[in-house]
Amino acid sequence: MLHTITSLIPLHLVSGYIPLFPSCESSSIIIKYRFHVLLPSEMENIKTPFRGIIKDFKGRKHAINRIGAVHFAPAPVILAPTSYIFFASALPVIAFGEKLRDTDGHLSTVETLTSAALCGIIHSIFGGQPLLILGVAEPTVIMYTYLYNFAKGRAELGSELFSAWTGCLPLDSPLLFLLAIFNACTIITKFTRSEGELFGMLIAVLFIQEAVKGVSEFNIPKDEDPNSEKYQFQWLYSNGLLGIIFSFGLLFTALKSRRARSWAYGTGWFRSFVADYGVPLMVLVWTALSLSVPSKVPSGVPWRLFSPLPWESASLQHCRVIKGMGRIPPVYILAAIIPTVMIAGLYFFDHSVASQMAQQKEFNLKNPSSYHYDILLLGFLTLLCGFLGLPSSNGVLPQSPMHTKGLAVLKRQLIRRKMVQSAKECIKQQACNTEIYGKMQAVFIEMDMTSSPLVIVTEEMKDLKEAIIKGEQGKNADEKFGPEKHIDAHLPLRFNEQRVSNLLQSILVEASVFSMPIVRRIPTSVLWGYFAYMAIDSLPGNQFWERMLLLFITPARRYK
Repeated sequence: MLHTITSLIPLHLVSGYIPLFPSCESSSIIIKYRFHVLLPSEMENIKTPFRGIIKDFKGRKHAINRIGAVHFAPAPVILAPTSYIFFASALPVIAFGEKLRDTDGHLSTVETLTSAALCGIIHSIFGGQPLLILGVAEPTVIMYTYLYNFAKGRAELGSELFSAWTGCLPLDSPLLFLLAIFNACTIITKFTRSEGELFGMLIAVLFIQEAVKGVSEFNIPKDEDPNSEKYQFQWLYSNGLLGIIFSFGLLFTALKSRRARSWAYGTGWFRSFVADYGVPLMVLVWTALSLSVPSKVPSGVPWRLFSPLPWESASLQHCRVIKGMGRIPPVYILAAIIPTVMIAGLYFFDHSVASQMAQQKEFNLKNPSSYHYDILLLGFLTLLCGFLGLPSSNGVLPQSPMHTKGLAVLKRQLIRRKMVQSAKECIKQQACNTEIYGKMQAVFIEMDMTSSPLVIVTEEMKDLKEAIIKGEQGKNADEKFGPEKHIDAHLPLRFNEQRVSNLLQSILVEASVFSMPIVRRIPTSVLWGYFAYMAIDSLPGNQFWERMLLLFITPARRYK
């Protein structure tokens, strides 16, 4: 058997074969070598700075001016995807802020929410890809926790100058500027869908890991007083059981409510309402249930979020970051270059992949990508957060593709409703199926608003047309044309790229900062249940996950 050792590099490669033992004719082991060759087009990227930024800006200039345009729905209708993505954006940021309690109050949920809101508002208005959701990611939290432990152990810095020292980390902004200016984002176009979905699977696994670690609330947290009443065995055990009930309860009810449109019971309006608003409502319901525990239970059971209030002194100390920068020894400013390079690389990759996943090919988005321009804007946002003493935000998964999918469901509902209405009107007038299809196609083109050529629309609606014409010739009930049945099966997927949903959810995140007394009432177990829900909800449509599921399906049933 021929054995091949291959080095996989997702770039333009020149390959060949070298015998591992040239002097041994019987050797069947061969090394397959691949070397990266710098193409003339890649050299051109380096020689023509700003080319990618200018191209992105020209391609998205008309979209940047459409800040308040909601072409496909009245303003109240867009509240459904806005509320859905608000909870998907805010709850992980709140949970990651809870993990920053190891910084002794220097960073908390207040800072993570403020960063996500500030960066989200700016990006939703000026960003190139308005569907991209920005937030504080877990690697950022881990990095800041490590930096705090490093600063606390140095007499020249100490915890007092931690915020000022991390304010020097915006040195990664020049690196992001250089990556954007010299067109480094072209490497993202080399990434295939499989690489992006593998990264998405990694994020889903990390979310599941956080949920599993968090739901086990049977142990006393470190730095807590073990003699406290809530940490007595009976109350600690009760807290762990309540944590499991709330986590799995939220997970189960959220998954069920998200699929409410396929329920066999309830009116159509009720099913749509539950499907649109069910997940946020389940967070509120399980939080309310946690408040209904008997009065004899200690106040710390179940465990809830820990965070200072935004108007307390602990939340205002980061406002003195710029003043404290002058007291940092120069050697530590130079030492900040090391984590700076790591953070710049992380933000560049994470931000670009999240943007790519938010505009996958099957989403059928009409506006071009904007990788270079968005990385340039990310550099300014990182600089701003550093000077304000806030952890930086970047594009996050799985929230960004969840945002796009949420808008797709909304657009599909609106087009479907209009097409069904027009079809039923034609049926009442006893029109033939060809006339019905013509009327439905006209409604689709009117509602589409993507300026797609008629040839493309005709091709996309080919299956619907065939089903309608076949229904006219059908002899039995299964083949007869039914508006709801045939439109649901063959309606083309459509999205509308707008800025309102991202802007509104960012404003709601900022409102959460000033609602901290209410936010602090959320049990931590509800957050971990929501983490598990987000991980599971991000899997449908992931081809890597669907191919894994095929391993557990018998060959005879794989394509049924």
